Amino acid sequence: MSIKDTKNSEFAKLISDPKYFTLPKAGEVVKGKVINASKSEVRLDIGGVKTGVIRGRELYNESDEYGGLKVGDTVEATVVELENENGELELSFRFAGQQKAWNSLRDLMAKGEVIMAKVTDANKGGLMIKLDHTAGFLPVSQLIPEHYPRVEGGDKNKILEFLKKFVGQLLQVKVIDVDERDEKLIVSEKAAWAEAQEKAVSKFKVGDKVKGKITAVTDFGAFVEFGDKMEGLVHISEIAWQRIDDPREFVKVGDAVDAEIIKIEGTKIFLSMKKLKGDPWKNIEKKYKAGDVVSGKVLKVNPFGLFVELDSDIHGLAHISELSEKPITDVNEIAKAGETLKFKVISVEPENHRLGLSLKSLKEKSKQESKPEAKEEKEKKEKPEPKKEKPVKKESAKKKTAKK
Repeated sequence: MSIKDTKNSEFAKLISDPKYFTLPKAGEVVKGKVINASKSEVRLDIGGVKTGVIRGRELYNESDEYGGLKVGDTVEATVVELENENGELELSFRFAGQQKAWNSLRDLMAKGEVIMAKVTDANKGGLMIKLDHTAGFLPVSQLIPEHYPRVEGGDKNKILEFLKKFVGQLLQVKVIDVDERDEKLIVSEKAAWAEAQEKAVSKFKVGDKVKGKITAVTDFGAFVEFGDKMEGLVHISEIAWQRIDDPREFVKVGDAVDAEIIKIEGTKIFLSMKKLKGDPWKNIEKKYKAGDVVSGKVLKVNPFGLFVELDSDIHGLAHISELSEKPITDVNEIAKAGETLKFKVISVEPENHRLGLSLKSLKEKSKQESKPEAKEEKEKKEKPEPKKEKPVKKESAKKKTAKK
């Protein structure tokens, strides 16, 4: 065997030894030293065994990481083809940059780091952002309370108009989902805020009284800002003791209110306004009791009955079964909202804040009193019996004669 053949044989053994060098596969990221660099192409020495070339559009990525390379620099590139027309590895800085970015994003998600993301656009579902030149999405549900679009009626056009004001801004976020295959990056502003919020929430406890300002009113309640940018929800059932159909009838944005913390769930704080006011049902028996005839204003007509206001604090229900002896197809035929009618109180449940009313019972009573027999009976009871005169005794004939 010649010296040349011996060298070739030894080289073949070296490159076949995985400890020395393993040929990369397409899609893998490799490291190499720059042996030649120009505006049109860059050549890398890969492990002293293979030469790789990066050219054309594969030279450029969205960052400036690969700009200004010089001979001797060590860089990473992605293998696009195992062999080109010159027997070289065809490499890409563009793909390497993307892979590096996705790996970095996965690390950020694993560590739970808070980073700044720039808002590039908005749609009705949330905000488009960019992190390290990678496009991502911040859903509406992941916005902090202060940035959440509380739009009356959920008008999507108004929501979009609200979200557009964040375009160009930098927001603190955490990466919560990374999928390189689908090029999906989801971030959360709420997750980044939660850590600081937990510390702030820890300063409060159930039972604390707070003073705040109404920041938003929805169909299900009102949001109150208090303390240092803290926010709590007053559910519709905790605004007042009486029945509420629309919170907007009781509170409006900007109102100063007092409330009590009734529940803390993670970073969520739940408040009650009614708890700071005395329960009007506590001594209800002193005002209303079963059998009383009362006047009440019909607040609402429902298929199952009438909601009636007896006073500013106490509301009662006249169930459909207590409105008439005859079958009812439409409750509106019995009464209209705003009408004032007389009702009979048929039940009082202070612990459940319920008071039952009846129209039917009053009508039955009225009918009984209007019957002729009932009237006669009533008159008899009311009319005093005439006093009976004592019979005058007639004197006998003998006595009359004696008198003479």
